[in-house]
Amino acid sequence: MNTHAESISTTTPFGEGEVNSVSQPLFSVRIDAATGFAADRINPIKHNLHQHPLLQLPRLAKLAHDLMPTKQCRFIRPGITTQTSEFVHTPKTPNGRSIGDVFAHIDEPGTWLALYNIQTDPEYRALIDEVIENVRPHIEASQPGVRDAVGYIFMAAPPSVTPFHIDSENNFLMQIHGNKRVTLFDHTDREVVPATAVEDFIVDRSLKKVRLKPELRSHGRDFDVGPGEGVYFPSPTPHVTETFTDWVRPGNGVSMSLAVVFYTSVTQRHARAHQCNRVLRRAGLNPSFPGQSPWRDQVKAGVGSVVAKARVRFRDYVLPPGH
Repeated sequence: MNTHAESISTTTPFGEGEVNSVSQPLFSVRIDAATGFAADRINPIKHNLHQHPLLQLPRLAKLAHDLMPTKQCRFIRPGITTQTSEFVHTPKTPNGRSIGDVFAHIDEPGTWLALYNIQTDPEYRALIDEVIENVRPHIEASQPGVRDAVGYIFMAAPPSVTPFHIDSENNFLMQIHGNKRVTLFDHTDREVVPATAVEDFIVDRSLKKVRLKPELRSHGRDFDVGPGEGVYFPSPTPHVTETFTDWVRPGNGVSMSLAVVFYTSVTQRHARAHQCNRVLRRAGLNPSFPGQSPWRDQVKAGVGSVVAKARVRFRDYVLPPGH
């Protein structure tokens, strides 16, 4: 894969003639038909959500205030500047600051804040639903059964890094304010993230084995995105984001993006296959990675579903109520 940064504005035209002829709502994600969008690969995208009133800083400050008591505001340790750092976040603000104080100094270099599951607010639920309905025809052409869509807001003041990690969902990552570099790796590259590391994350939500080896950085593909630009990537695409200071000006020092993530019948089948693969691997076998053989995935998914239910029953039996 190439290592040069790709400017979305030059690689993805935004004229009405280049987008699919689907009726577009007032705020929408726009997919260039010429790129041949597919749900199982990385695709540059365009949108106009940066103009949405719910995604302006004053409204997001109110949202953060509402989400803070339920621990939906997350923070990473200030000063993380390397892609290989462990991705650990906490609901506690740095130095015990109030969420209001965090927003009052949101443009201080190194600040990093995420708002999780913003769809718990009814207004943002409507926004997420609108985005999903807009992109559903593109996704379901190859991955039917879009479900469980949620939204995240990420804010960072340069210089900052969101360390290397993977997600279990498919992801539309859209830049709302400022600039960001998104580095994406092929989700089928087992040299970058081994099969056992993906299994640990899907089955146990553990990122301990998901680490970027410096010598494999060249496997990544860089996208430099600004407001109105973004990138789609499937589960479990390894990725890292960075913000730099070259674009920062007085009153314009915050990089902010919206992630709309979701599952499909395919991601669900693959997750269940990972459950089965964990059992097979512990039995000394070397199972194929999900996605290589649809019929094997289907068989494994049936077994994995039973395994997952058994794990839940065992956990509920062993742990007393309230744990």
